[in-house]
Amino acid sequence: MALYNKAADILDKVEQKRGAVKTLVYDSKFQNIKQLFALVCETQKYSSVIQEIIDNTKLLKGTKLRINLAKVLVYDLLFGQGLKCGGSWKAMIMKHRSRLQASLARMKVKQKVSCNEDLLPANVRKPEGILLPRYVRVNTLKTNVEDVIDYLKREGFSYQGHANGIQDLSGLRGKAFVSDSDLPNLLVFSTKKTFHDHYLYKNGHIILQDKASCLPAFLLNPPAGSHVIDACAAPGNKTSHLAALMSNKGKLFAFDLDAKRLSTMSTLLLRAGLTCHQLANQDFLKVDPHNAEYKEVKHILLDPSCSGSGMVCLRDGSSELAEEQAQAQEASRLQSLSAFQLRCLTHALQFPQVQRVVYSTCSIHTEENEQVVAACLQQNPNFRLVHLLPDWPERGLSPHTECLRASPTKTLTHGFFVAMFERQANGSQAVNQQILPSPVVVSPDDDALEAEDIQEDPCSPEEEKQNSSAKKRKRNRNRSRKKQRKTE
Repeated sequence: MALYNKAADILDKVEQKRGAVKTLVYDSKFQNIKQLFALVCETQKYSSVIQEIIDNTKLLKGTKLRINLAKVLVYDLLFGQGLKCGGSWKAMIMKHRSRLQASLARMKVKQKVSCNEDLLPANVRKPEGILLPRYVRVNTLKTNVEDVIDYLKREGFSYQGHANGIQDLSGLRGKAFVSDSDLPNLLVFSTKKTFHDHYLYKNGHIILQDKASCLPAFLLNPPAGSHVIDACAAPGNKTSHLAALMSNKGKLFAFDLDAKRLSTMSTLLLRAGLTCHQLANQDFLKVDPHNAEYKEVKHILLDPSCSGSGMVCLRDGSSELAEEQAQAQEASRLQSLSAFQLRCLTHALQFPQVQRVVYSTCSIHTEENEQVVAACLQQNPNFRLVHLLPDWPERGLSPHTECLRASPTKTLTHGFFVAMFERQANGSQAVNQQILPSPVVVSPDDDALEAEDIQEDPCSPEEEKQNSSAKKRKRNRNRSRKKQRKTE
């Protein structure tokens, strides 16, 4: 039963964004890493199908199992090689086996398929020929790219130079590796390479981080000595990236509401060599933007909780697996998430000195991405979108093409979304105000009548001579009107 409990725990942590699947599996110290990794990934793959079966059979009500434990047990019973446990848990699930199998059979009949794989949503099925490479970010707080490359070459790795494009990343084999074509300090290896037990990883010299996940900090690019906020910081890879860009100088405020995630993050940042950070177990929405402590904050990175629909887990490079629940089942959750994300983003823009805010999600849903951006721009007209990486192959959906999207098919990364908001200059706002001035109403009193002489349009010297007598007559008329009113 230890296998299923551990797999359920990892699925819980993934949903809470406490780390990537592979990292959580390796950190679990489970005896059979490969078996655990396969079970977690395959359960993620069939998540929407299993969820429907559990709902149709009311399994949770009959067993009192927590959802992710139920999912891994149902996966192995219906889609795997059978339950690998004994005792009360096996007896409980086997009691419901007939109903679970019947529910699966009805789904196949309803969808007119004969293979389990065909039950999966199209975007979860394995795209032919696509395998994500292994991305490794060099932690410049402890080393540099040249030294890491030299170290790996001495271990038998073959450095192939700078990649010229995505085609150079997809063809890596064996110990060949390249420098990424878009991001500095990012090395790219073949799918099958793993570094969880490597000296460089264990000592914080390299960070195992997907390329798409490196985009937010890279694009925000806070200078050394700046004051920066990482609003929803755990598990900490983006925080360590920000600190590296800041050269560990300045102040990096990192907030997260989950104390356990923050504890794990503290260990990661210590290993990465951070000294400029300040961790706070606090809800970012409750942070006062006008607190004197944040008066110099000009850069904010916001990567809030999201559906995680863009995440892909890899199983030894043999297949691409993704978690995606059916749109109908996700509608209510997406509505709640997008409302939360919009509140966080709007809150980030309230910091009085903030100049740039990067908003990112590991979601493929428009509701969490372009729709949140559109609503935020409408509520905050003093900010505009920055056009990011013009040559990037996948853009935000129209009309927000300034933003970036990422996907396994087009960028060889996890599914991701990034937008950058920039405060507009005061001059730009002033110009807008001049274009549409507010009407001024002036009452026709005595002072206004006299002011007619002053407010006339300027004219040439010749016109002055021709109009001088007319102006004199007008002044006389105005004086006569004043005297008449006094008499009355």
